[in-house]
Amino acid sequence: MASTPGLTTDARTPGAYRWYVLGLLTLTSAFSVADRLVFGILVQDIKAEFALSDFELGLLGGLAFSLIYVLAGFPAARLADRSTRRNIVAAAIAFWSLMTAACGMATGFWTLFLARTGVGVGEGCSGPSSQSLVADYFTRGELAKAMGFLTIGASMGTAGGLIIGGQLAEIFDWRWAFILMGLPGLLLGGVIYLTVREPLRGRYAPAGTDMTQLPLGQTIRSLLTNRVFMGLALGWAVQIMIGYGLAFWMAAVMLRQFPISTGDVGLYLGFTFFLGGIPGPILGGYLTQWLTRRDERWRAWLPGVVSLGCVAPLALSLTSDSFTVFLGWFGLAYAVYVASQAGILSGIQAAVEPASRGFAVAIALFFNNLIGQTLGLGLIGAISDSLTPTQGTSALAMAVFGVCLASGVVSLAIFAWTAAQMGPSGYLEKMKGG
Repeated sequence: MASTPGLTTDARTPGAYRWYVLGLLTLTSAFSVADRLVFGILVQDIKAEFALSDFELGLLGGLAFSLIYVLAGFPAARLADRSTRRNIVAAAIAFWSLMTAACGMATGFWTLFLARTGVGVGEGCSGPSSQSLVADYFTRGELAKAMGFLTIGASMGTAGGLIIGGQLAEIFDWRWAFILMGLPGLLLGGVIYLTVREPLRGRYAPAGTDMTQLPLGQTIRSLLTNRVFMGLALGWAVQIMIGYGLAFWMAAVMLRQFPISTGDVGLYLGFTFFLGGIPGPILGGYLTQWLTRRDERWRAWLPGVVSLGCVAPLALSLTSDSFTVFLGWFGLAYAVYVASQAGILSGIQAAVEPASRGFAVAIALFFNNLIGQTLGLGLIGAISDSLTPTQGTSALAMAVFGVCLASGVVSLAIFAWTAAQMGPSGYLEKMKGG
């Protein structure tokens, strides 16, 4: 097989270098989420300047981002399944970083809406390539652990967006917060382009696996008829309504319920996201790896259990009058929630052929953003607006809890159904929808 610049055909485990690549991709995920969710710490300032409703803020946080995110994700994922994924990730982070900075130049709802769609274009291109790369750097047995570490990026990004964004907004204003948050991603994009080697595609796939990319229509049909993949994708889409709801709306909940500044909310809430979001994915990854050695169905069972399990400490948080107690229970709820991600992400990668992994992620992210982000954030905003006349400042907290509870119940049912499609062994055979 001919050597291609920037590629490696070495089928052996790439030692410590794979952890370097995973570190860069985790950092990419952190920048992605930080640039996406810094909006959450700035919503009160933006609401005041542009006189927006909670529903309009929900559209800016959800629809504006997801609308283009999912559309850009499909062609980018198709490209990722046959070209150099490193280049796609590097270009994507550079583009979304510039568009994050452009959010700081908005003059009203629609210009901010357009800038947010630009952020979605870039971020929609990076996810499929990143997850596909990880699957070719780590063996099947290590994949849950690796995906657990990759998930740390989301927690780091959520915390960083809140802490850094809140401090920048307090020192300067919300516009400069967007600008200064966006620019560092350009440097990371350059590092990825210059130092990451593209691994051999499907290097750890079972012997005899067909590495040829199928025609688009056949690829779509194979994924949509893959019951395990579709169950994991839809379960993820529903349960991530919890994640987006907490990451986007909790800062506003705190600002409305407690006498505290934007900068302090960003600092305390971001620190809590960090404390809960770092151990949660790591423990979830190791636990998933340990459990799936005994029964593959834990890739679905565990996400289902923790999706509903995080709702109880969330209820204790949202109903507390004590700021410290509020943060403590919230940190626990978030740690439990993010423990679900390793099973979902590793399950999706294991459920499909290597030549369609990127496109599979794009389909999963389509449902993820359509249901989890667009519907979830908009629904919370609409419920909050409808409850405000009678519930006042408590309306938003009630809306967040109601949507999270419904999400936990429905996602548990979907993940339970998905596990029933697997069986304790013969996982790959069950994946193909037979």
